[in-house]
This record gives sequence, structure tokens and C-alpha cells, in this order.
Amino acid sequence: MKVLIVGGGGMLGRKLIAHISRNSSIGKNKIKSITTVDAYNGNLDVDTNVPIDAVTADITDFETCQKLVNDRPDIIYYLASVVSGEAEANFEKGYKVNLEGTRNFFEAIREVSDTYSPRVIYTSSAAVYGGPYPELIDDDFILQPNTSYGTQKAIGELLLNDYSRRGFFDGIGLRLPTICVRPGKPNAAASGVFSNIIREPLSGQQAALTVSKQTRMVFASPQSAVGFLLHAGQIDTNLLGSRRCLTMPGITATIEEEIQSLRRVAGEKVVSLIREEFDPNAQKIVDCWNFPPFKATRARELGFTCEQSFDQLVLNHIENELGGKIMGVKL
Repeated sequence: MKVLIVGGGGMLGRKLIAHISRNSSIGKNKIKSITTVDAYNGNLDVDTNVPIDAVTADITDFETCQKLVNDRPDIIYYLASVVSGEAEANFEKGYKVNLEGTRNFFEAIREVSDTYSPRVIYTSSAAVYGGPYPELIDDDFILQPNTSYGTQKAIGELLLNDYSRRGFFDGIGLRLPTICVRPGKPNAAASGVFSNIIREPLSGQQAALTVSKQTRMVFASPQSAVGFLLHAGQIDTNLLGSRRCLTMPGITATIEEEIQSLRRVAGEKVVSLIREEFDPNAQKIVDCWNFPPFKATRARELGFTCEQSFDQLVLNHIENELGGKIMGVKL
């Protein structure tokens, strides 16, 4: 089986590549090769048992998308996007990458679909939802995004449904919760604050809290997100019917509850590194979300799982990203 990962240079793509290459399989399917595509050239820095070809490419160029599809990958993970804060700040870039780039890639597959029908796994986002919210978001809740990023993802979902309905490819869309605790450096995602206030203090660095402590979000760990992607590569998509996009399960917490988890796991000294620096622009974006819990019935029935508490998300980060250390000190 050949695997193509579009947007493989990002955090989630790198973790997916590391897992697939280390295990040499997705479920029972042995991996022959991995091609990873990103707009920026970077060292993947992963131990691998599978040949990996890292390509720097611009998916907003249609001919580039055609070339990437020419090798006929069996599974395509489509992770590429301009993140939420950047898509809001740069309207043209958000639509060019998140909409035109997605359409380009889908069209490139359609051109050869008479002899070829890959599994396409598209990462959407909980940002496709917008308020006012009920007490619980179920699988029938309306898509009414309040950000450009959410709108672009919702359109991508509709395209995925239609191209799958027409038989051009076998698509499945995953509405991801906010990934937390996200390793690495802060990025332009408005949702980054939820990870920043955990990640930096655990490493002994100060972190800016730019939004209200009452701000609420739904979370899953990077490990759960990789699990979602791997599971999506194995399930019987006939079980999806005509609704190809699924809301993934997650943990609901406010920022105040995040901080309480950090305090329980790591102590007051770590929490004291969080400083409040309110940013009204950041608050405006996260107010568009402020999600109640996701029921995620369809996804759970299909076998998608995640953690049960925010404490576990913090512990996962300490174990997987910090070598079991808090502020450089071994637990």
C-alpha cells in the first residue's frame, strides 16, 4: 500500500508519519512507501522502516496536484491548511489554500478516477460549527461557521461528500477537536492558547493567557488525533452512507479547568508561570467556538476513541513530549 500525506510537515503529519513508518502498516495493510508533501522543506527527523519521499510543493498549483496523484497512492491523508488565526487575518490566503488547494487536489484525483479510487481522509475541524449552541452538540447539529477557516472547512466537507457520492474517491472527513497539548512552538492558530498555557509552564517557561478563563473548548491529544487518522484508514466507509464527515470525540473543558488540571498534575509553581495578557482579537475568534460537549455518537459507534479527562491530556504530554519531566525534573 502506498500512502500520500498532504501537509505532512505539520505537527500532526509528522506524528502520523512516525507511527506509520515505525509500524510499517495501517491495521493489516502493509505500507510499501510514504510520500509526504508540504509547502515548506523541512527535516522529518523520524526513524523509519518504510521508504519516505519528502516533497516540497504548492497545492494551489493544479499541475502540481496532478503530479502528486500520478503515483496512485492507495490512501491520501489530506491535512494541509492555513490555520484559523492566519485564515482570519489573511482572507485571500485562507481561501486560496484551504478551498482552492483542496478543490485542486480533489480534481486531480477525479481526472484519473476511471481507473483509480483511493481512500481520502480529510481533516476538517470543529470550527465548522457556530453558535448559538445547545447543551450538547449531536451529529445533526447544523454547520454554521463563524470564521473564514470554519467556512473553508465546511465547504471542503461538502466537496468530499459530493466527490465520494460520484465515486471519484472513497472519502471520510474527520472534524477534529482542538489538539492539546500541541508540542513545538506556538503557531498562528487562535486555538493555540489552549496548548500554550500548558506546554510552556511544564517546560519552565512563562505563557501568556490571552483569553478569558471561562472560555470553553473540546480537546483531544495528538496521540488520539493520530489514532483517529489511522482508524479512518481501516473502517468500512459503507457504514457512513451519504454523510461522509464525522465529529470526533473529545474532552470538554474551560481554560479554568485546564489550569486546575495543570495544578493537580504539576503543582502551583508550574501554574504560577501563566500570566494574563488579554487580547480582544483572540477572544473574538475563540468566542465563535466556546463549544459545549460533543456527543460524537456516530464516531464512537464506529470505534473512534479518545481520553476521558483533561488530566490525562497533560500526563500524555509529559510522558510523550517531555520524557516524563516537569520543568526539566524527572517525576
